[in-house]
Amino acid sequence: MRKGRKTQANTHSLGMPEYRATRRQSVTTAMHKGFVLTPIASLLCAFAVQANTDEPSDAERAAAPIERIQIIGETRNEALSPQGAKLRGVFGLDEGILDIGRSITPLSEALLLDSQIVDLNSLSRLVPNTHGAVGFGSASLPTIRGQLGEVFSNGLRRQGGNNGFGIPMSFNSVEQLDVVKGMPPVMLGTTQRVGGFVNIQSKRPSLTENFSRIDLSASRWDRYGMQADVARVVREDELAVRLSVELRDENSFYDYTHFNSENIFLAARMRPSDQAEWNVSWEYFDADFTDNAGLNRPTQGLIDHGLYITGQGQQPNGSFVPGAGAVVSPTGVVKIPRSQVLTDPDNISTGSTHILHSTFNYDVSDALTVVNRSYAEYLQRENIAQNSFVEIIDAAKTVENRIELHYQQSERATLISGASVRYNSVLGYSQFTTEADNPIDLTGSIDDRRIPLTPEQQARFVQLRPGLYVSPGANYDINNDGNLDFNTSDTTDSQTWQYGLFAQYQFQASDRLRLTTGVRGDWYDVSARDPLPPEGVVAAQDSYNTFLSAGEITALYQVTNTMNAYVTAAYAESTANSMGGGTVLGANNEIDALNFATENELYEVGLKWNSLDSSWYGDVAAFQQTRSLRNRDGSNSGIKTRGVEGQLYYMADTWLWNIGAAYLDARFDNSTAFQGTRQVADVFDNSRPDLIEGTGVGSPNFTAFPNSTARIQGLPRVSLSSSLRYEFNERLRFGVDGWYTQAYPLDYLATVYIRDQYELNAMVSYQVNENTQLRLDIMNLTDEKNWSPVFEGGYFGADLVMPNLPRHMKLTLSLRF
Repeated sequence: MRKGRKTQANTHSLGMPEYRATRRQSVTTAMHKGFVLTPIASLLCAFAVQANTDEPSDAERAAAPIERIQIIGETRNEALSPQGAKLRGVFGLDEGILDIGRSITPLSEALLLDSQIVDLNSLSRLVPNTHGAVGFGSASLPTIRGQLGEVFSNGLRRQGGNNGFGIPMSFNSVEQLDVVKGMPPVMLGTTQRVGGFVNIQSKRPSLTENFSRIDLSASRWDRYGMQADVARVVREDELAVRLSVELRDENSFYDYTHFNSENIFLAARMRPSDQAEWNVSWEYFDADFTDNAGLNRPTQGLIDHGLYITGQGQQPNGSFVPGAGAVVSPTGVVKIPRSQVLTDPDNISTGSTHILHSTFNYDVSDALTVVNRSYAEYLQRENIAQNSFVEIIDAAKTVENRIELHYQQSERATLISGASVRYNSVLGYSQFTTEADNPIDLTGSIDDRRIPLTPEQQARFVQLRPGLYVSPGANYDINNDGNLDFNTSDTTDSQTWQYGLFAQYQFQASDRLRLTTGVRGDWYDVSARDPLPPEGVVAAQDSYNTFLSAGEITALYQVTNTMNAYVTAAYAESTANSMGGGTVLGANNEIDALNFATENELYEVGLKWNSLDSSWYGDVAAFQQTRSLRNRDGSNSGIKTRGVEGQLYYMADTWLWNIGAAYLDARFDNSTAFQGTRQVADVFDNSRPDLIEGTGVGSPNFTAFPNSTARIQGLPRVSLSSSLRYEFNERLRFGVDGWYTQAYPLDYLATVYIRDQYELNAMVSYQVNENTQLRLDIMNLTDEKNWSPVFEGGYFGADLVMPNLPRHMKLTLSLRF
């Protein structure tokens, strides 16, 4: 058997060419000078060296019990395929993917690193049906089957942001990332997003092995990263700890764009007896990054040829400050640099989280296991843009505890039952009613991009800080003229209690047929109040409670010894929340009951297969799902999706290959659709028909389209991805991978299309010695000029589009001690 290969750690890529001070002092300046990277790396190296000096002798090793472990920093073929992967705390205790009636792609840490999956947007390189919008350059949620999905950690739902626009996710704590299609199973509880979810299986230390790894990376546009991962056995088979630190200091291809972050993950694993195991962890993440809106005025000429129509928009009142209904008289057309995106050097976008996790397993008997899972998160977010957009989460606090009873009733029957309680509190302020993108001429000055509020506009908001205006959390008629006097957004001070009971029963009906059914009920008790009422006004507040239900049934049939077929039907009622998972006051200053009445259905059939020699793994699934999309104004639109997806992996002694394919038909379910601008031609008048036949309607014009079954914009119907790795010898390894998406409409009326697109990437790694590896990655090898939608649901389809990164290289040095 050939030796395993060592891999680089998970470092990420975004960035900014120029740094400016924000509301809090960042580590960025120090990182630029190496004052942070060097001491932390030195400290971890010292820890690693000490860990190695305490390794047991050969005699002690021989006497010690054998534990199956995954060596961190070593890539074996088995770790580069989903085959054999286990899902912890999602569908049961430890379930293999062949035995779960859902479309699933588990991604090991080794597979994430080998495929350069560095953020949620890049999941589509491996996982079928995960192509989506870029979330203003820093997605906080995955897109699965055409809809935003949830993020879970160790089976408990995390907070991330507002419709995917929140705090980006670090993969520093990830040992395995499970991508599951469709609504969460009953054990996990009712949620807001039901297209699918990712579950992070957090890093755990081995109870028998010490290890350490440090990875340093550098890539184009002055993007630097460091990750150090160290584990130490304190008492063999009883206590071990693990520390993983990730630092990113990144400029960017895009103008006025940067990404600087630090992530610290600390885990402890304790086995006080043969019946009990306790895993606890703490994660701290702090990021200073850029809200990147891409390029505005997305005409077909911009998509096909990079041609940008110039001219500053003029409001109906004659002002050239960007605003609603502005019209551009075209002055010319230029070939715009793809880096000249809609950003501002004085924008502020920061976020931080503290996350605590605890999982305690206790085997009461051979038939009964009790599991208690606990989670707590404290999140802060501040985004203040010069185009008048504001989103501030002063504090989002989330605590959840779930207890599970796993009872082996007989050789053929298993019952999982339990209860959970979850508390979420959000204090946040927002203002998104005066931003306007299309009127801005990106070839003009920075001042032309800014939107200072007029005194008349300021009067419709409340001052949060000197010079900073946000929406109140409710609306009021101050002068008693019968008209509401304020612009409302997502400002709220809300609390939610969620109490859940669930049961899942699994019965082996025959040697080949297994039935699984589950039910769940959740009681929601919600309150919300206006945290910032206008002076002299009593703050509006409201409360609401309701019961939500969920159920699922799966039939899994063993067709052959290596193939399983399944049929799944699921139903769930879900919620529609605002930033940080909070609840806002809607019409009449009341909580909208429709935000707790979203019905979702899933029907899925599939086949899963692996070869007897374990060299092949494949699966295919067909599905239909109804769900909802939360619109920018807080309303919800019904969505119906149908599709087919599949993946195939092959492993040989020197070859590794996989391919994924998906077909997705996503449509509005006889429901309305919203778009910031009806079509891009609306922003232009018809004074230059040689450049564009403008309508002169103005932009933004906040269009609501009538109920229909129209195709959802911004999603390709067909997508493909594939990867190939070849080991030339024990030291040298090559690889290529790529993806393809079929042409799709960018806007609702399909006036502009993103054409067929593909990207090819290449890598080569060289094992210098037993402890050192060098790897070079070349991304977008053929320098394709690809594009992506900016935001989920297509709301900005006629306003914005993101140019993907050009060809760039990344060099990684991996050291293992």
